[in-house]
Amino acid sequence: MSIRDVYIVDAVRTPIGKFGGALASVRPDDLAAHVVKALVGRSPQLDPARIDDVYFGDANGAGEDNRDVARMAVLLAGLPVSIPGVTVNRLCGSGLEAVIQAARAIAVGDAHIAVAGGVESMSRAPWVMQKPERAFPAGHQQLWSTTLGWRMTNPKMPAEWTVALGEGAELIADRHALTREQQDAFALASHRKAAEAWAKGLYDDEVVPYEGVDLARDECIRESSSMEALARLKPAFREGGSVTAGNSSPLNDGAAALLLVDEEGLRATGREPLARIRTSAVTGIEPQLFGLGPVEAVRTALAKAGRGLGDLSVFELNEAFAAQSLGCLAEWPELDPAVVNPRGGAIAIGHPLGASGARLAGAVAHQLAAKGSGVGLAALCIGVGQGLALVLER
Repeated sequence: MSIRDVYIVDAVRTPIGKFGGALASVRPDDLAAHVVKALVGRSPQLDPARIDDVYFGDANGAGEDNRDVARMAVLLAGLPVSIPGVTVNRLCGSGLEAVIQAARAIAVGDAHIAVAGGVESMSRAPWVMQKPERAFPAGHQQLWSTTLGWRMTNPKMPAEWTVALGEGAELIADRHALTREQQDAFALASHRKAAEAWAKGLYDDEVVPYEGVDLARDECIRESSSMEALARLKPAFREGGSVTAGNSSPLNDGAAALLLVDEEGLRATGREPLARIRTSAVTGIEPQLFGLGPVEAVRTALAKAGRGLGDLSVFELNEAFAAQSLGCLAEWPELDPAVVNPRGGAIAIGHPLGASGARLAGAVAHQLAAKGSGVGLAALCIGVGQGLALVLER
């Protein structure tokens, strides 16, 4: 069996909304439908009925995104009912996992054309409660927020594995001797790069605002921030710690989608691809050190492609925390930091969990197309201890 080349023809995303912000009134299935409809509409030569499958990442799935949000997006977008949809969950890596699974289906000949993406509304994530274990319980049942992090944790898990995500970032800061000032400087640079990219119109080709919502730009970017303002924030996770709300990614709402094709699908769209998908890799690590998950995933994916960190012209690394990102960068000494998140990262742009991986893949593809050639990489750390990476080329 021959392996087919897989191309990214197009990629779109919503502006990323802040928790309780402009997109909080929009259901996640509507967000997903919006980017799917916008994506397909940008390839007018493509008959939508030719889309073989829709893959969507979704990290929560406990609220309005339940019951296979990918299939709901197809139906709500008004696409032919013959198009199926599948929802995948690799927590923060869900959107990138959707891209990888769609690419794999095309590569082995199971599809010619697929849509892949991700969605998350952390604003609308519900509270949940377990069913009583007996018919007439005495006392109160606990409510759990599904917005972020561990809930209903299995007591068989070692306590050191189930620390809060922010405490995991503190552990990485300890391991790499990262100061508060280093983390705040990294966060400030993310905001400034994102603000500059928006001012230059660099996001105009990929961002599709949600109709009826007054949000044309990522909502969490703070171009007026400063080291002095960041220094005033208190540690959020550990007494005397260095991880704050200012050097962590925020809680967000948003969606992203990509159009993936083989050679036959490329002819059906009548378009030139943004980039070609080369390789991917997923790895595991101790859960409390989840933030270092990308380290080996990136090395493995690049080795599969016969490339090294020095070959990269753009690298979109998800900024879950400044400490986590700096910890990874410290373990890639041969990497040029100038190629990392040149248009800002998740600390400024936002991290809507299930959508982030698709956003990163789309961002790499658009940047490679703008450059005209090069090697790009998208990577994320994943809660509970995983890393995921995807290599693109043009």
